[in-house]
Amino acid sequence: MPAMNRETAILVTLVAYKVVLLAIGFWGQKRTHTTEDFYLGGRRLGPLVAAVSAAASSSSVWTIVGVSGLAYAWGYGALWLFPACVGGFLINWFVLAPGLRRHTRATGAITVTEILAGTEGRPLRGAITWIASVIVIVALGLYVSSQLQAAGRTFSNTFEGLSFMNSVLIGGGIVVVYTLVGGFWAVSLTDTLQGLLMAATAIVLPVAAIAKIGGFGALHDGLVAVDDGRSLGLFQDHGGIAAIGFALGLLGIGFGYPGQPHVVNRIMAMGGDDRTLGQAKAIAISWAVVVYAGMLLLGLCGRVLYPCLPRDDLFITATNGLFPPIVAGVMIAAVLSAIMSTADSQLLVTGSTVSHDLGLGGTSTKTMLLRSRITVLLVSVGAIVAALATPKDIFNNVLFAFGAMGAAFGPALLYTALRGRPPSPMRTLLAMVAGCGLSIFAYYAYAAPADKAMERVLPYLVSMTIVCWPKARRTV
Repeated sequence: MPAMNRETAILVTLVAYKVVLLAIGFWGQKRTHTTEDFYLGGRRLGPLVAAVSAAASSSSVWTIVGVSGLAYAWGYGALWLFPACVGGFLINWFVLAPGLRRHTRATGAITVTEILAGTEGRPLRGAITWIASVIVIVALGLYVSSQLQAAGRTFSNTFEGLSFMNSVLIGGGIVVVYTLVGGFWAVSLTDTLQGLLMAATAIVLPVAAIAKIGGFGALHDGLVAVDDGRSLGLFQDHGGIAAIGFALGLLGIGFGYPGQPHVVNRIMAMGGDDRTLGQAKAIAISWAVVVYAGMLLLGLCGRVLYPCLPRDDLFITATNGLFPPIVAGVMIAAVLSAIMSTADSQLLVTGSTVSHDLGLGGTSTKTMLLRSRITVLLVSVGAIVAALATPKDIFNNVLFAFGAMGAAFGPALLYTALRGRPPSPMRTLLAMVAGCGLSIFAYYAYAAPADKAMERVLPYLVSMTIVCWPKARRTV
């Protein structure tokens, strides 16, 4: 079948999907009248939309491209990602969500920064707000740029003659339009659609791969043959302390989940009662199990089927190799759209940080909405520039931003959810600075996989210790 048929299928599917996204954006505009509507959908999300959109916004690009690519590169050593990521979902929905919903409904907080800074007049409120805002803007800017890099790479690998730069510009432009127009409603609904597409892909593609290999026994034998069994090691070639560091470095990814503002705001935005929360928990955990298991299995199968690839190219190669051109085109187009649409959540959070948290949005609702949209546009331009200029290491770039926010905000948010109030202002401030600062230091100081515990575990533990350290008792 001619290559043009495949490209035409991708193009038609992309256009149809983007029309749907833009239609959702304009529909969301009709439901967006206040800043609470723009940032939290009026706190009226149902369990399906809240759970799947939260899952998708926390997982997309590095799950589809990064997790499968890491399993392709490391073999069984990547399986530590499964308990890490599913464990992060469990922490978010069973530990963080119940208490945080009660707290934010009582206080009316719209953003993570507002939760931690507290009400007007609280000591150090200004310092907490500014430091938290800088962390959010920088980390999410890097996060968004990685999403756009993944989209650009997929576009340029799919369409002959389309440059990486033009691919990033096309993908980023569409995301910006529906985010600007529809706000939180548009973002949540498009992320839900994205999440369902990811789940479907995480079932269909690995099943086709394992069927082509001949079953799980043949997969195991193939992994033995492809590199003399090195793929079977849960610790790769590490031993002793290095093996422990390797496992903790991957398990430590789970610590980052409670500190992601673009995920936490879905929990804050969910309506209903405890029954609604219970339904959302079941949906979110089921989604995580399906998607992470599927992408890890795809990576292992890819190591046997396509032994000599750049790891970030596995998904596209497997799709093209396992399905007829037209079907492959539709799958690539759907998941490409899913990758691009993940950036919307991060863009919306950065907009809320500048216009709402930093008080740069004005006083009237109309002015705040306008300045929020301008902020989203400016951040989008910055993310596109970063996507074109920074190294294209999707997995590590995303995890760096993920871990820095997790260590900065996660311990204080968990404390707030469990105690019904944020930590003291000084503890909150010190925890944010220590968690984020140590993450940045460790990212540059410890590059080897066996040393990643220093980046993903130590900063979190230090931040948690600051938040939870018992107060000294006064003696008479």
